[in-house]
Parts: sequence; C-alpha cells; structure tokens
Amino acid sequence: MDLTANPIPPLPLDILQSQQLASQLPGNPKLSVFERAWRTVAQWPATDAVYYVQGFLTGARPQPQEHAWVELSDRRLDPSLPPGNPQKFGYFTCRRFTVAQVKAAIAEAQEDYPEDEALPIYDPAPYAYYGDLFLGGVAYQQAWDAAIAHQR
Repeated sequence: MDLTANPIPPLPLDILQSQQLASQLPGNPKLSVFERAWRTVAQWPATDAVYYVQGFLTGARPQPQEHAWVELSDRRLDPSLPPGNPQKFGYFTCRRFTVAQVKAAIAEAQEDYPEDEALPIYDPAPYAYYGDLFLGGVAYQQAWDAAIAHQR
C-alpha cells in the first residue's frame, strides 16, 4: 500500500464524528493539530485500520496550512476541525503512518531531540521546508503543489 498517495476518490470527511472527537480531547488549546491527531489514533481500537496522516489543509485560511488528521478505510476524521465550511476544505496527504510507525518515530525523536516536539514527523534528508514546520521530500512537494493549485 502506498502510504503517501491521496486516496482516490478522496475519503469523505465525517464532520459530526470530527466535532465529537475534538470535544473529547483535553481542553488544552495549546495541543498542536499533530498531537490531536496522534492522540485520536492512539485511542482507536486496534482492530481497525487507522492511520495518522500529515499533509496540507486548504479552504480554512488564505494559504494551505500544515495539518494532521486521521484516516480509516471509509472516512477521514479531523480532531482539529477548523472554523469554516468543512465541505470546502481540501486535504492533501504528505505522509500516512500506522500506529507502530508513529510510536517508533516519536521514540526516535524524543531520544535524538529531547527538547523538541516529537511531532510532526520529518522525512529523512534530503528534504526541504514546506510551510513553517514540515521537512519533507517528494511527497511533500507533490502535496504542496496540489494544495496550492486547489487553493486558487
């Protein structure tokens, strides 16, 4: 399975469940979109195929923004659903991770850079910056280009 490609057709956003998930997470407004998505994935039943996804969100702000969400086999969940019309949002995948992959990446980041946030997960070098936080390779460039084109 290609864990970088956007699902074709795109997975529908489950707005109601996204809003419910957002209300169930701790009320700490300082939680990043990455942490909120990870906490949702980490709490999901192990029997379901669930992915932590990093990418770009369009339609909520004038420019694409770095974002993270959850993907199941049949729908997308956004525990950081921003204000606006979710039907106009575009989600562009950079990387998709299994629970085990996220746990391994967090452990490595905490060991190598204990003073930094473990999320988002960066691609190995060589890479470039996309937005303010993402360091990524080809998949990030493709997602960024698609998000910019969608934003126009």
